[in-house]
Amino acid sequence: MTSRLPPLAAALLLGLGITAAEAQGTARGAQDGATRGEAIAGPVGAVVGSAIGAAVGTANSLLGIDRRERFRIYAAGEHRPSFRYAGPLQVGTVLPPDGVVYYDVPPEFALKGLNYTIVNDHPVLVEPGTRRVVEVID
Repeated sequence: MTSRLPPLAAALLLGLGITAAEAQGTARGAQDGATRGEAIAGPVGAVVGSAIGAAVGTANSLLGIDRRERFRIYAAGEHRPSFRYAGPLQVGTVLPPDGVVYYDVPPEFALKGLNYTIVNDHPVLVEPGTRRVVEVID
């Protein structure tokens, strides 16, 4: 199975304010839910499982529940300096081009193509090319 969303689903998610990064969790959750639901209850189970899985996938974000706490502990243990950002820090915030130091995410977290940094004492996942925050780890 591919993790790409159909165009209609992608448009719907964007219309609901769900970002591309959050949509990855949504797509992954929908796929897992559909597979498990179909195995248990056939086609109807796939439809129900997909909807429930999408909601859970969106809530879990990129790291998911289990890896989120491990990543927070990992980042705290690295003792990286925190960058002070005056505006609201949220998914979609684009960090300034100067003054922020970005670090590689260890392979164990399976977040290829993302970096992290510390902003206002919170680890954040960032798209390297755009400097856009894709997840804030509380």
